[in-house]
Amino acid sequence: MSLRTLSLSILTALTLSVSGFSAHAGMIMVNDPYVRSTSPASPTGAAFMMLMNHSENDDRLIDARSDIAAKVEIHTHIADGNGVMRMTRIEGGIELPAGAMHMLQRGGDHIMFMGLKQDLVQGEMVSVILVFENAGEVTVDLPVDRERAPGQMHKHGTN
Repeated sequence: MSLRTLSLSILTALTLSVSGFSAHAGMIMVNDPYVRSTSPASPTGAAFMMLMNHSENDDRLIDARSDIAAKVEIHTHIADGNGVMRMTRIEGGIELPAGAMHMLQRGGDHIMFMGLKQDLVQGEMVSVILVFENAGEVTVDLPVDRERAPGQMHKHGTN
């Protein structure tokens, strides 16, 4: 095991000690995922999480799928020519270098659900499949959490 992989493993263990949810496939770990709930009239929702590549090889998140929406895309926010932030699809996915982490977070990269087929109700769980170029598919169960503040991680024993 390289020093880089060992360091990432220690960081992962520390992160998991305060995180309520995680999933992994091979050397890709998804930590602290959640989806923002929406009002009954809202046609969209968004998911956030930390992606960690524990392998010695670069990877890339290339797709996401879920039965809860007509369309699921990997999105980010970019400033237009007038300084207005707009959401846009990330063509080609999100690079995840060997030994690296990447945050999907509010105001940045995220998974976008468009054409919701169901309400996202506080406290319920929804499932999403993340597709990585090398690691393949990772199924993640996400708690619906409308109350979480941006950047706040879920803690064991709290809601």
